[in-house]
Amino acid sequence: MLDPKASNFLTQPNLSVQSLSLMPENFPSHRMQITDDLNKLLEILPQKIRTKIEQHPQQDRLVEVVMDLGRLPEARFPNEAVYLGDIPVSKEDLLYSIDRVGAFSGDNRAGIERTLHRISAIRNRTGEIIGLTCRVGRAVFGTIKTIRDLVETGKSILLLGRPGVGKTTALREIARVLADELNKRVVIIDTSNEIAGDGDIPHPAIGRARRMQVARPELQHQVMIEAVENHMPEVIVIDEIGTELEALAARTIAERGVQLVGTAHGNRLENLIKNPTLSDLVGGIQAVTLGDDEARRRGSQKTVLERKAPPTFEIGVEMLERQRWVVHEDVANTIDELLRGREPILQIRTIDENGEVTITQEMPESNVTPLVKNTASVTAPPRPGGWRASGRMVPVSSFAAPGNGAKSEFDRMLDESWYQKEKSSEKVRIPGPNGEDWPVYVYPYGVGRSQIEQAIDILNLPVVITKDMESADVVLALRSHVKSHSKLRQIARARQIPIHGIKSNTIPQITRALRRILGMDDPNIPEATDLRLFTRSGSDDEIEALEEARLAVEQIVIPTGQPVELLPRSPKIRKMQHELVEHYRLQSDSFGEEPNRRLRIYPA
Repeated sequence: MLDPKASNFLTQPNLSVQSLSLMPENFPSHRMQITDDLNKLLEILPQKIRTKIEQHPQQDRLVEVVMDLGRLPEARFPNEAVYLGDIPVSKEDLLYSIDRVGAFSGDNRAGIERTLHRISAIRNRTGEIIGLTCRVGRAVFGTIKTIRDLVETGKSILLLGRPGVGKTTALREIARVLADELNKRVVIIDTSNEIAGDGDIPHPAIGRARRMQVARPELQHQVMIEAVENHMPEVIVIDEIGTELEALAARTIAERGVQLVGTAHGNRLENLIKNPTLSDLVGGIQAVTLGDDEARRRGSQKTVLERKAPPTFEIGVEMLERQRWVVHEDVANTIDELLRGREPILQIRTIDENGEVTITQEMPESNVTPLVKNTASVTAPPRPGGWRASGRMVPVSSFAAPGNGAKSEFDRMLDESWYQKEKSSEKVRIPGPNGEDWPVYVYPYGVGRSQIEQAIDILNLPVVITKDMESADVVLALRSHVKSHSKLRQIARARQIPIHGIKSNTIPQITRALRRILGMDDPNIPEATDLRLFTRSGSDDEIEALEEARLAVEQIVIPTGQPVELLPRSPKIRKMQHELVEHYRLQSDSFGEEPNRRLRIYPA
């Protein structure tokens, strides 16, 4: 049943009311009141087209009628589109419809007075109308039952979704509920007369809400500010925020304490983050350079993206389908999670055939990858946070002076750091080809984590990097660090953890060490060289240069014992070639002047 306060809506003349469900199929018990004034739309169509629609069995589900010059007229329904006869549309047919609708505005839209129908025009280069899209406008009562509790909070709400999912319909119903049932002063900024219909008298579907029309679409932001300054609204309703000026006006309104309810172009909040024009609606995005300590604490790069300001809209609703909406009750937290590369927890609200709203939480999938190829049952445990990432590392203002057997504060903290446990799952073990335990947990010390991960991913090695030395099977460290840090050697000896040292922090050294740890480094068996290990971006130039070096080594230097000179390359690419040559345990030098500086490879 309709709300009693909407009874005046049903008493208006010439309004056809139907009981239809939101879904294309009619539910037996859950029904919504819909008015479409379909007869008024049919009156503007030529007789031959009108007759075809009236005879169609699904006319009450009509979405739009398309009339293009020289083509067959078409009626579109939720699940199909049908031609209306076999006679193409003529200029006379178009003029017949144009004469019976209101004036077309700057955005090539017109309407029928006191209805919600929208007539959109397609023009040729001279400005003559050669096509019409006559879209059926429906006022649906009960569409916002899914988010009724959010509307009553007084917070600003942003609706997102693809065209045709029902954003404007929901916006119209929200305006009516706020004005009639919550007794708020509501002003609708109706740019294209879609919310409150065409003509000077707004459609009864908006209830007691007031409507301000916009003369030209580019003036919408001015009308938004004018509404706040002149009419003292408590709520402003805006459809299709699409420009930077409109986003700025929305922020100005929100900062004045007015509740905003609006829609924007984009299906998800991620789309707004990537849209520089509308990113201010979710707080704006800026690049921030972190200090070394903060970057280490976060475990991120030094330059990161962060939210610039509080979001204009505190609540975000992604309308995926008519009965399935994703709600973000804290847009600020959602944006922060997305910018940090994490999936936010999704609140999904659905409405069933009985009108019952179901709220579920969808947890983000954990980013786990297989450790061993062709072994589906074994996956890497989640990446741990570690002591630094936990936020417990704080600057120390002063240190005790060492001496007389007393440890300094720094030494005490260093001792404690070795024993900090990570929040990680238990070790996952499977037998290797020779019965050994896989994967191997490696604790890197002074070795680049990104290079280790690159070698593991490309060579598909059964290795897991851990920050917890207590759970490590082996330590991978630079030899220079092992010599100068006795604490590392003491702890490894006490826990019987072997230390594998490498000379330099390069891909060949790391790859060789990992294969040695796994027992795969047999000098009698030639290693398969994967050029992806040595590239930075994987571009064609890098692959071509590395392939040149590989062929020179394998076909000339090793078989014949002769040195080889390669083609001139940039310094970055020459460095990759040096690493590749090192992989073969050969020596190489760069010589010549830029831009003709090149590599010379020597035999063993």
